[in-house]
Amino acid sequence: MSIFGKIKDAVFGKKAEAQDTPKPAPKPTGNAWADAPVVEQKARPVVDIENNLDNMPGADTLNWRTSIVDLMKLIGVDSDYESRKALAVEMGREDYAGSAEDNIWLHRRVMNELAANGGKVPPEFLD
Repeated sequence: MSIFGKIKDAVFGKKAEAQDTPKPAPKPTGNAWADAPVVEQKARPVVDIENNLDNMPGADTLNWRTSIVDLMKLIGVDSDYESRKALAVEMGREDYAGSAEDNIWLHRRVMNELAANGGKVPPEFLD
């Protein structure tokens, strides 16, 4: 599993999977195009990222809001340089060197990805 996948599972909870949205069966109209089956899409649950992270044990002692290292520690994902570099590569950055600027970028990128995957992320954490 990817490092971002581990982060997403930890933050969203593994049970935050999409549910089928029930729709009533349409009444036949006699028109073949109109009566064709509709492909159902799965509804994505909205997950309050800030609330989930704030309620994890250790959230009061780790600065997950601005530190990628603390975010990873809070959710139990290895935060060493190699793990952060691998995460940066997953997020599209091949030249990750572990600098403060790189870590700020990585934190914001992770928050943007969580938002893109159905997370409600406070705007100050996003680009």
